[in-house]
Amino acid sequence: MKAGRIVMLVIGSLCALVGLGLLAGAGFAGWVNYQQRDGRYFITPSAPFSGNSYALTTPRLDLMTGGGVDDGVPVDIAGSVLLRGSSTDPGKEIFIGIAPRADVATYLAGVRRTEIVDVRFNPFRARYREVAGSQIPSNPAQQTFWAATATGPGEQELTWNLRSGSWAVVVMNADATSPVSVNLQAGARTDLLLPVFIGLLIGGLVMLLIGVPLIVLGAVGLGRGGPGQGGTGSGVPPGHLPAQPGQPYPAGPYPPNATPGQQNSAATPGAVAAYAAPPGTPYPVSPGATTAYVYPARLHGYLDPNLSRWMWLVKWFLAIPHFIVLFILWFAFGVVTIVAWFAILFTARYPRSLFNFSVGVIRWNWRVAFYAFSAIGTDVYPPFTLARTDYPADFDVDYPERLSRGLVLVKSWLLAIPHLLLISLLTGTARTWEYRDGEWVQQGVGISFLGLLVLIAGVILLFTGQYRRGLFDLLLGLNRWIYRVIAYVALMRDEYPPFHLDMGPVDPGELPVPAYAGPALGPAAGPVGPGPATGPAVGPGPAPGTGTGPSAGPATGPAPGSGGPATGPGGLPRS
Repeated sequence: MKAGRIVMLVIGSLCALVGLGLLAGAGFAGWVNYQQRDGRYFITPSAPFSGNSYALTTPRLDLMTGGGVDDGVPVDIAGSVLLRGSSTDPGKEIFIGIAPRADVATYLAGVRRTEIVDVRFNPFRARYREVAGSQIPSNPAQQTFWAATATGPGEQELTWNLRSGSWAVVVMNADATSPVSVNLQAGARTDLLLPVFIGLLIGGLVMLLIGVPLIVLGAVGLGRGGPGQGGTGSGVPPGHLPAQPGQPYPAGPYPPNATPGQQNSAATPGAVAAYAAPPGTPYPVSPGATTAYVYPARLHGYLDPNLSRWMWLVKWFLAIPHFIVLFILWFAFGVVTIVAWFAILFTARYPRSLFNFSVGVIRWNWRVAFYAFSAIGTDVYPPFTLARTDYPADFDVDYPERLSRGLVLVKSWLLAIPHLLLISLLTGTARTWEYRDGEWVQQGVGISFLGLLVLIAGVILLFTGQYRRGLFDLLLGLNRWIYRVIAYVALMRDEYPPFHLDMGPVDPGELPVPAYAGPALGPAAGPVGPGPATGPAVGPGPAPGTGTGPSAGPATGPAPGSGGPATGPGGLPRS
């Protein structure tokens, strides 16, 4: 990948992330400012406070305002506070006062009092500290050191413009008797919120204006030149990739002296492969049979026959560098998808370089998922590239020459709802609601269905050293469904994803076209592969060999036992 474009993408993503954070802060500041319009206060709910003493005090003013006013704030310009309260005893009058802490300490010296040391409002909880004493305080309303007071029967309200210094709140019965039991509300307002809102808004917009173009330019540069091998417009028809190092033998008869699961002779040390096809026609079908539906987003993955028993336990840790990169890539992917949405709406085309970049991000994610958590199907570390490689897991999408301007308005959120609901069942955890401390709390329970299957596969591998073929095929089918929906929701194709699992390592779009093999000669030579086939198909596509290339639909094939259809790189593309 080009270093300059990578730097642009990273800097752009960081700028855009900062911009979104600033805009979120601006939204919060604007909402709070709206709540205090027309001279109103941002106020806490009324809550009960009580103490078996002569006074309730707070060591910090911000306790009563829910953290809204801090002693460290330059309060000369911060705004004002409001305290509103009433005695729970109808026969008692309440006193509320604000004064410097030193004066309050002198007034209550030797007096039994209750300090409010912590307050939580959701749900309400108050922590107190009892201060022992034997003195009886004098009437609070007669003291002259108060900065602001409110006293009398019923509900009383105190407002005070903040000033610099250390201040304390004192709540007592007006006659200085014990105990004290009151209902209190506290609020704060500030004239700083409007300029803070404007500053955060402008800063967020500026950062986005810097970040988004850098992301788009970086993605264009990384996506220019094509997605790699294969795919529409790449010069290699879908499903006709030549054999790659580390990939299995393509469907068809074994090469001389080959055995099932043997690696390609061009494989590099450490590369993996599996599912070499047995001798004979791999996909026999009867006359007139329909072929598997081929979706233009294709995913495959090949199981490593020599997986480590324990390595899957630490792959999530080894993949942390990829997770960091993918965080940046997925953020850029979201920005690119929004840009593509407007491009499709006005031009009916997905810009080719942006399309290649988006496919590359999904491909990168699938390789890491196949390695670390969605299939744990290989011990080979994923490469740091968007392009197609000889890695045993791959993803590709055919480039659409035109896309519907109407569908782009609804397919990502409305038409995809059925698929998204099903995928949430596969990948989401169970949720329960529990009523606790006066409110309903949502909790996640267990792991997802897909995660459970991967865990089962890992445990079996740990104790037996084997990865169950049927379980692997199911995991590949589930992932194939998920990634098709991702491609659809990301605006890459207009074709609606099918509601079925194409299980097995090979995507139907990578299989050779079925041919009629005549009457069945006996039991299938291997376990069932993807699609309607009776034998496993292997590899990302047919390899060079003898025989005719695939046609656009089912065709007559060789006689039984003469070998399956094979296609060289020059074979005709499927429609």
